[in-house]
Amino acid sequence: MRRGLAGLVALVCAAGCSSSPDPGGQPAAAQAGGRSPTGAPSASASPSGPPPEISQTSAPAPPPAPPCPIFPADNVWHAEVSGLPVRSNSAAIVATIGLADNVHADFGSGTWDGGPIGIPITTVDPGRRKLTVSFEYAGESDRGPYPIPPNAAIEGGPNSDGDRHVILLDRSACRAYELFAAYPGANGSWRAGSGAIFDLRGNELRPRGWTSADAAGLSILAGLVRYQEVAAGRIDHAIRVTAPRTANRYIWPARHAASELSDPNLPPMGLRLRLKASVRIDDLPRQARIVAVAMKTYGVIVADNGSPWFISGAPDERWDNDELHALDRLTGADFEVVDTSGLMVSANSAATR
Repeated sequence: MRRGLAGLVALVCAAGCSSSPDPGGQPAAAQAGGRSPTGAPSASASPSGPPPEISQTSAPAPPPAPPCPIFPADNVWHAEVSGLPVRSNSAAIVATIGLADNVHADFGSGTWDGGPIGIPITTVDPGRRKLTVSFEYAGESDRGPYPIPPNAAIEGGPNSDGDRHVILLDRSACRAYELFAAYPGANGSWRAGSGAIFDLRGNELRPRGWTSADAAGLSILAGLVRYQEVAAGRIDHAIRVTAPRTANRYIWPARHAASELSDPNLPPMGLRLRLKASVRIDDLPRQARIVAVAMKTYGVIVADNGSPWFISGAPDERWDNDELHALDRLTGADFEVVDTSGLMVSANSAATR
């Protein structure tokens, strides 16, 4: 859950090519009058008769669009933080989040309370008709329209009374459309608390002071643990995490605060923490271990108000909930706050040095 504007509580490969074919589409050996790859004489090997016809072929198909990243490699979400300095008040900040509280993977397989476990991602087809969404906080939302399919997955399920995030991924346009408190209408329309559209090939941040579908004004998609990453053996980005109380301020790359509290030791939105290098994780089961490695290498980013040390991911039936549950062995005392100011190129960009 989160607190809104002044008190809203809330929130893939380039294949190598062979030499280009000749105009007739035949291998070079056949063009030279030799034998075909099957060993049979080629058409041009005949000493008499008309020359073989050259088939008329259509223009070559354009190259496929490059794979869609979830933000560029130099984006702050992908920045390694294992070597960054620890902030001087790290221990005090961690204490306000919860030293003894356990890490919890807020995602998995199956359902809980009638909905999927985690924040689902809906991939939309190219050319999907876009809809206008009415926003409660229109002044800080991207107007859209949004390509919402009838079967768009809602966090917590269609009957949820929680944050009801809807995350739409348009790979053809390389854009993410994200909604908070999203509700479909009877006539196919949608309303939401807030919404944001992200160009996944760029590093642009939202305007200062603007929320998104997340309290911190950041992309939710960027911080989700996805099964495909763990299956491949590596997560290459920071992970979204929640804290029970946050400060009424935000730091880069966040753009929005969601609190009225002024305690300097409360975590601001955008705060980066990492799992300490000294924490033993080699005995964790595979799925949990890969997540833990990412928390050491890329860390976690405070992006919303919520339960302490709840890390976010997308539901998938291939998750092993028992393996993910092993992350509960980690506690707040295993984390430290890092100073990311040296990564920043511009306060208005998510690009890093």
